[in-house]
Amino acid sequence: MKQPSPARAPVRPTAVAALVAATVAGSLAGTVSAQPAAAYPAKPIRLVVPFAAGGNVDLTARLVAPPMADALGQPIVVENRTGAGGMVGAELVAKSAPDGYVLLTGSNSTFSVVPALYPNAPYNPVRDFTPIINLQTSPFVLVVRSGLPAQNVADLLRLAREKPGTLTMGSGGTGSSNQLVGELFQMLTGVKFLHVPYKGAALAATDVMGSQIDLLFDQGSTASGNVRGGKMRGLVVSGRNRMASLPDVPGFAEAGLKDFDIANATGLLGPAGLPGPIVQRLHAAAVKALGTAQVKERFGQMGVDAQGGTPEAFGAFIREDFARWTKVVQASGIKPD
Repeated sequence: MKQPSPARAPVRPTAVAALVAATVAGSLAGTVSAQPAAAYPAKPIRLVVPFAAGGNVDLTARLVAPPMADALGQPIVVENRTGAGGMVGAELVAKSAPDGYVLLTGSNSTFSVVPALYPNAPYNPVRDFTPIINLQTSPFVLVVRSGLPAQNVADLLRLAREKPGTLTMGSGGTGSSNQLVGELFQMLTGVKFLHVPYKGAALAATDVMGSQIDLLFDQGSTASGNVRGGKMRGLVVSGRNRMASLPDVPGFAEAGLKDFDIANATGLLGPAGLPGPIVQRLHAAAVKALGTAQVKERFGQMGVDAQGGTPEAFGAFIREDFARWTKVVQASGIKPD
């Protein structure tokens, strides 16, 4: 005798919907996780420069973008988004989707100096970005007006100690990297300069050449030509070694300084959470770009050194640099305008 089938509990619509949703979500998750390595990039990439065209960061971005695009098989469009000392462009990238289609060419100003100066900045340099690669670095050069009776760092320190607070130090503005490097130099050597802020380091350099101010901590990429041309005198490079473009200017260790190993870095970053396979594809493309003859030649002309290195090493550099300038800002009491 056939036994009656046991009664089945009614299946509620909400349970069916939940089951379908879970199945679809699982399927989509597998698809998304498989996409980056296989399909990226599938469309043009925006490379945001948070500064005006023509500067060191902009030139670097426009130099590496074409060979990177060739390696990736998609165009890379360089986009200048200026404002608030670089915060506008950096915030745009930090708040973009972590899909590899909006990237940042950032410098120390972006990921170290500005966040140190503005505790309420709209992004955190460590938390809100994915480091990809350090593209290039350029040390700072302590330059002085041609008529200043200082042929080396020892001469300058003697003058500064004879008349504390009278030697004028220009910068690109209050809180600029030029000023912060100068503040660190004063902390390390125990001297005191009179800070004169300008609206841009180029204006400060012009007044050094015109003997309106005494000294400036200028980026090596911009100081090299003026020093070689005799328009100003270079006393020391903030790196351990001499610059190839300034072979007569000693590095900090050779000049008898301690712990003055400071470089202006320019690197590639994405939003936080950028998938590992995308980071690796971008990193590999950037390494190829740095190895091209055109990039090497142009970097040499700019007075910068190609870097490379791993994403992890770049991340460590950012953390250390951010911590350094946070300490300098706090110790010097600098308040941005």
